[in-house]
Amino acid sequence: MVMTKKKRIFKEIRQIIMITIGAIIAAIGLELFLVPNDILDGGVIGLSIIAAKLTGFKMSVFIVVLNIPFLFIGYRRLGIKFTLHTLYGVIVLSGFTSYLHHFESATDDLFLATIIGAVILGTGVGLVIRTGGALDGTEIIAILVSKKRPISVGQIVMVMNLFIFILAALLVFSWETAMYSIITYFIAFKMIDIVVEGMEELKSVTIISDIPDEIADTLTKELGRGLTYIHGEGVYTREPKKIIYTIVSRIELSNLRSIVQDLDPGALVAIENVADVSGSNFRKSGAH
Repeated sequence: MVMTKKKRIFKEIRQIIMITIGAIIAAIGLELFLVPNDILDGGVIGLSIIAAKLTGFKMSVFIVVLNIPFLFIGYRRLGIKFTLHTLYGVIVLSGFTSYLHHFESATDDLFLATIIGAVILGTGVGLVIRTGGALDGTEIIAILVSKKRPISVGQIVMVMNLFIFILAALLVFSWETAMYSIITYFIAFKMIDIVVEGMEELKSVTIISDIPDEIADTLTKELGRGLTYIHGEGVYTREPKKIIYTIVSRIELSNLRSIVQDLDPGALVAIENVADVSGSNFRKSGAH
């Protein structure tokens, strides 16, 4: 019990540290690259930039105020721990954007600011989401939707931001700024996905064949991957079936397909994307 409690405390401290780092990274992307060059961020932060331009108040104030309704949604749907992590991340982001606002821009080249700022911002936001929090209220909505739909967090954020960019072009900035902002988020949302889901693309493969043992033995020898049998039953024949299940990298997928095709051209092979894998020594030995 004591060790379990210590592990929980250590895990919580680690999460707080990672959220802090992620929020600081995001603040650097905003204040040293994007905001000084009038390149709009999206979500609540984007709305905060617009509100700051229209009212003259600091952006950091609106970052906190406009996030409150979304934090309430997060509390009701995602729990107190996620809400507290998000609140902490938002406060850190607000504080560091206010602090870094006094620094000179790292570059005044719009192209460089767009590319580098997007990569830095997406890395920071993705790190916080992966740790168990968010930096922007729209990310809370995105996380809720992604749990019910086969759409990534980054893609949902991008769609919502398109509407915000159009609003910004109409009210405050130019269409040129809006277009640079769209480019920024095409890059940023991919960085969010890479950080949240991992850079290596993994695939889960389900194989239904009349010769499962032969296929399983060959795949084990050729790929060095562990496989799992799922025992099923044919609906019409009522015959028992051995269904092969495994997880492979994108590079290994082509070899797997070739092996199955050679052994049983009529085999059914179903392939799905896998966001992340942990446990079962998968990274070390490939066993499932």
